[in-house]
Amino acid sequence: MNTDGTQDAHGAHADPVPRPAGPPPTAAPASDVPSQPARPPAAGQLAGIPPRPVRAPGAPALPDGSGFLAWLRAPRPDAAPGIWRFGHRPRPAEEPEVVPARQLLSGALIAFLVGWLIWSLLWNGYLGGWWLLPLYAMIPDSWAEPHSFAAVVAVYTYYTVVALVIMVGVGRLGRWSEVWRRYGPPAWRRAGPRAEPPPTPSEDPAEWPQLRAAGAQEAADRLAAEARAGLMRDVDHARITRAWQGVRSGRHNLAAFTRAVLKDGAAACLHPSGERDLPVRAARHDLATAQVRIGTTADDPRNPYQYRGTGLALGPDLLGTSLLAVGPAGSGKTSSVVRPLAESLCLQALAGRAAVVVVGAAGAGLGPADAYDVVVRIGDPESAYDLDLYGGTHDPDEAAAVLAEALVGDLADPHPGGGSRRSTTVLAQLLGPFHAVHGRFPSVPELRQLLDGAPGPLGALRKALTDAGQQAMLRELDARERQLGHPGDLGSVLADRIALLDRPAFAAFFDTSGQGRPFSLRALDHPVRVRIDLPERGHADASRILARLVLAQFTASAAVREDRSLFACLVLDDATGAVTPEAVRGIQRLRSANAGAVLTLRTLDDVPRPLRGPLLGSTGCRMALSGLTPWDGQDFAEVWGKEWTEARDVTDRQIIAETPLGKTVHVLRRVITGNAPTARAVTVRQVERERWSASELAHGVPPGHAVLSLTNVRGEHAPPLLVDLRS
Repeated sequence: MNTDGTQDAHGAHADPVPRPAGPPPTAAPASDVPSQPARPPAAGQLAGIPPRPVRAPGAPALPDGSGFLAWLRAPRPDAAPGIWRFGHRPRPAEEPEVVPARQLLSGALIAFLVGWLIWSLLWNGYLGGWWLLPLYAMIPDSWAEPHSFAAVVAVYTYYTVVALVIMVGVGRLGRWSEVWRRYGPPAWRRAGPRAEPPPTPSEDPAEWPQLRAAGAQEAADRLAAEARAGLMRDVDHARITRAWQGVRSGRHNLAAFTRAVLKDGAAACLHPSGERDLPVRAARHDLATAQVRIGTTADDPRNPYQYRGTGLALGPDLLGTSLLAVGPAGSGKTSSVVRPLAESLCLQALAGRAAVVVVGAAGAGLGPADAYDVVVRIGDPESAYDLDLYGGTHDPDEAAAVLAEALVGDLADPHPGGGSRRSTTVLAQLLGPFHAVHGRFPSVPELRQLLDGAPGPLGALRKALTDAGQQAMLRELDARERQLGHPGDLGSVLADRIALLDRPAFAAFFDTSGQGRPFSLRALDHPVRVRIDLPERGHADASRILARLVLAQFTASAAVREDRSLFACLVLDDATGAVTPEAVRGIQRLRSANAGAVLTLRTLDDVPRPLRGPLLGSTGCRMALSGLTPWDGQDFAEVWGKEWTEARDVTDRQIIAETPLGKTVHVLRRVITGNAPTARAVTVRQVERERWSASELAHGVPPGHAVLSLTNVRGEHAPPLLVDLRS
């Protein structure tokens, strides 16, 4: 751990020692947790003497914890993949049939008038007295005396029963119950906020019942008091919950956890950086469910009914299957997708739940530098960190495989069976002997000279190996020298590619002497936050090499982590040139390692044609933003497939009335329904159609929207959804 609060180049402590909390923060409260006014001054002030100020003039009001408690106690019901669970109200899976308001109210009124007419006809005797026969059959002769009390009660009871029967009949015909639900008090109660009953102490998350059940009563009391006092925030709750999960799994000691909580309260078990929140939040986060909201599912008939109008959110359960977002420049990939996801993963890292590496061009708007532990600015002389060219490994073969993927991975055969084994062999023939002599791998200039076959460096390396008696490494070097200058030798190609990194702008980078501060992706065992700025401007080819290098190192390091309970994620803004056959295979392996990758592309044309299908198939979450070309839309339409839908062919034939009564009925029908009287013939058949066609994706997605399909790590799917990324 460095004094400036950033991570060490090779990682940080996995289980940080709790630190004492600093003064109460004055930053804005967490998302969805509104700030509260300051507490009233304590009682007992002397009359006539103004109370002592509780804070300096102009300072923000201190919270009282009610906002945090409201956030913590908010309902989060289980929902389908991608639904924003904070305060979500589940909807039925199928859309209920809704009668138009005009038709519903007209039918209810006409049914009432019909019932009134029937009762009037019965009451005035126009239909005869047959409806009174049951009354006469049931009344005893002793009650038949006129104006007796029993007779009056019996008769009017019978009238009431008959009236109720008529009312129930016409009410069912006129759908009065639906009118009551849509326009009566039930609709008023639904429109207003629904007050949730206060939770019981055994179910109140603010009282930490899981700690009390395990015997940590004092720790639970301390945390509950801090929450009520406004000294706890969502990151603190998530971080302490994560530490408690370590206690339950046996990785931490209960006594040590209790001591840390009693000592530091809500500031216990801090992240190694000592930070308890990000400097700024640009998106809505819910750390209780590890979700970040990126938009709202449009109220569109093509979306399933249970998704319409709900918030759409992403979390580790979805990112664990990786995400591919494709859209032209200006469609919102960075601002609406990459930035919120990077921010959410940084919050998860502060809570000890995730490790994140964000890669993008310098100045791409990936968040402030203060939000990260390590910021590697390649090509910037003021960068405090360097990038380890060999991924922190000491195995020459592993280092050669990763470096070969970065240098010539885009030149490998993209068809199945293609690879970069030959280039890996060439590099291993040089890295192994060099490491055996010097105890380190060569720097960029040294590797370039060795690949060029310069007699001086090769001769010096041979002499050092001979003096050290390294016969095995001498055979590797002999094999490399025999291949020099032969047709098809990849050494010259590798030398040309490594020359792109042997530029004056990168002279202070990729140091292997041990004097710099190289960052290695071996640090993914720890909750580290990393941002790597690529020199896209002026060094586009070098940036693509470095992007492939980081992607290859990430897929290799994520698979060999010791602590896989941490979710590791790579966010690669603009993966142009980084998608190779080995990268696709590496992304497929991330899901089983509790890791994922987020890749963005301007167009699928930046990916070789044989790799487009495997790339779309290896990612569980696929996003097509507005402005897509029809060619890109065709690839998405193919991977999303087709579905069986019910096609209804309706044929309307207008009915012409010839009699005055028929014309009157038609006029009445037009008033009720709003349509001309027609005879309708409906043909229903099952057809198979594309979920989203290439034309719809290219021309039917409004600006600021995207079509997104989701798959979580448990295998649950969400069909392609039209999402408004601006809300």
